[in-house]
Amino acid sequence: MENKQFNYTYKAPTEEERREIESIKRQYEEPKTEEGKLEKLRRLNNFVNGSATAISLIVGIIGTLAFGLGLTMVLEWSKLIGGIIVMIIGIPPVAIAYPLYNKILKRNKEKYGKEIIKLSEELLNQ
Repeated sequence: MENKQFNYTYKAPTEEERREIESIKRQYEEPKTEEGKLEKLRRLNNFVNGSATAISLIVGIIGTLAFGLGLTMVLEWSKLIGGIIVMIIGIPPVAIAYPLYNKILKRNKEKYGKEIIKLSEELLNQ
């Protein structure tokens, strides 16, 4: 005679397994298209400050590297004329890096300031 018995065992995932499953699931979900007001405010503020910082740093570093190359040419390689020319080329980017930062920051504040203030007031009045 055949044994027609059905066995079923259920085991619920532990809390740690549940967190891991949720973490994996989030990687494959579609990103949310609607951005919250606070996230948008943070993103705009970071853009206003970050872009000015990044551009001025790039310009300043390039100028510093050019000046350093010219200095190396003069002191180490005894290339006086070429080194002086390269040093002179490196001075203006270093000199304009901070004024460039201020100009970009001011432009970004004018461009995005009204939107940032509007979002801030909406968040504070909720």
